[in-house]
Amino acid sequence: MMKLSLTDLTALKHQRQKITMITAYDAPSARFADAAGIDAILVGDSAAMTVFGYDQTTAITIEDMLLLARAARRGTTRALLLADMPFGSVQVSDAETVSNAVRFVKEAGVDAVKIEGAGPMLRRIGAVIDAGIPVVGHIGLTPQSVNQLGGYKPQGRTAAAAERLLDDAAALERAGCVAIVLEAIPQTVAASITRALTIPTIGIGAGVECDGQVLVWHDVLGLSFDPKGGFKLPKFVKQYADLGHEIVKAIEAYIADVQSGRFPEARHTYAMPDDERERFETGHHK
Repeated sequence: MMKLSLTDLTALKHQRQKITMITAYDAPSARFADAAGIDAILVGDSAAMTVFGYDQTTAITIEDMLLLARAARRGTTRALLLADMPFGSVQVSDAETVSNAVRFVKEAGVDAVKIEGAGPMLRRIGAVIDAGIPVVGHIGLTPQSVNQLGGYKPQGRTAAAAERLLDDAAALERAGCVAIVLEAIPQTVAASITRALTIPTIGIGAGVECDGQVLVWHDVLGLSFDPKGGFKLPKFVKQYADLGHEIVKAIEAYIADVQSGRFPEARHTYAMPDDERERFETGHHK
């Protein structure tokens, strides 16, 4: 299949065809998503939690993200490949932000970078776009700012907060963003933003009226499953498989087979030709 372009996303919006996006963090998962026909793959900084086991996204580094993005690129042929610019890669200066964005394009071959926030971030976003690198915006619940937001909770639930989101979305479009992720905001607000913009909106916990949807790979496939308990999926997640439990069951079966001597069987081992085996055994017993 022909590789998608960023202009294809805008075309899908205007054709009223929903855009599909999922996160991926390595070559196999990207390859599976690509084969399924996903429109865009996001190497998300959610990898801080899903891959590296941290409790929030701010812990992941640009080197971590570049490693994952390079791996995902090797598994992607048709879909667009996007990557989050992690916390710390955009906060210092315009020049450093551009330098970091360039690394994602040159070293990982991404089609666009995603930058969280508006307001103070507009200058950084503009600098990256001026350098010729496409940017996807991200407003609403922005995990890199979760401490400022008072935790992982919905945004835009008052009239004033909703108006600010509308203003931020318009400002991101004026800055030149190619799309905007809307996270954990009321469906009414997301619908208003979607209607107001000419660029696509990608929702995650923002309702069905967004131009597309994105979910985290591990949440979709049931890999966020915690055998020790204590993890609860966000309200906006729909789980499409239960691979976490299946993995535990498979490994339990492997352990039982090894401990009982049922594995490996003869079909899992290598044999010597009969004459070589006789020669070896004869020599070994001298």
